[in-house]
Amino acid sequence: VKENNYRGHGDSVDQLCWHPSNPDLFVTASGDKTIRIWDVRTTKCIATVNTKGENINICWSPDGQTIAVGNKDDVVTFIDAKTHRSKAEEQFKFEVNEISWNNDNNMFFLTNGNGCINILRQVPLAAELKPIQSINAHPSNCICIKFDPMGKYFATGSADALVSLWDVDELVCVRCFSRLDWPVRTLSFSHDGKMLASASEDHFIDIAEVETGEKLWEVQCESPTFTVAWHPKRPLLAFACDDKDGKYDSSREAGTVKLFGLP
Repeated sequence: VKENNYRGHGDSVDQLCWHPSNPDLFVTASGDKTIRIWDVRTTKCIATVNTKGENINICWSPDGQTIAVGNKDDVVTFIDAKTHRSKAEEQFKFEVNEISWNNDNNMFFLTNGNGCINILRQVPLAAELKPIQSINAHPSNCICIKFDPMGKYFATGSADALVSLWDVDELVCVRCFSRLDWPVRTLSFSHDGKMLASASEDHFIDIAEVETGEKLWEVQCESPTFTVAWHPKRPLLAFACDDKDGKYDSSREAGTVKLFGLP
């Protein structure tokens, strides 16, 4: 495996997102009030876009044309991925957590601090997004959201330690997964949409069967998990934990990525 470093941001890099169809491009969101688009073939930054605030979450639309970035002041900015100019901006009156388009690219979802999922729709021939629905999903802070690759469901994770599974078309909750005890901070569907991994400060990652809610496996970890991600083509799960005071070198943050499911 070839390893590269991508330097340029002047503050913490909080999130990274790959282009939905071009495997050479990814975008990063940083506290330095910029987002940067990178090309892995040159390891250089090909675009720097200045934004108004310190950025914490970022996502790319499925058609690759728009990048949405959210900052600490709960402003979401929509940036044209070709011209690198801002197309629209939305200031929200609540804590904005994770942001995502649906697979069809026609609706924009965000989870908020009041336990709701807010859904916005793109207005034809206009820059702005129009709020169309707010779903009371959880009694406490709704943290993360992920869409399954098949386009059938999406899942949300909350501070109430529950993961809820929603039907995309009906917008109703189909079932809940309740094996974690701590706020759910990360979710990932497997490539075939059959498995859902969820993780928190619990020292295990829950892997559930989507259609039944049954536990397929729990992956033991020694510390809280920050992020989980299934391989796009295989049943292989990558995850990263809070190894700050890890057994390797307690003087620095380790930043170890682990794999589960290798033969």
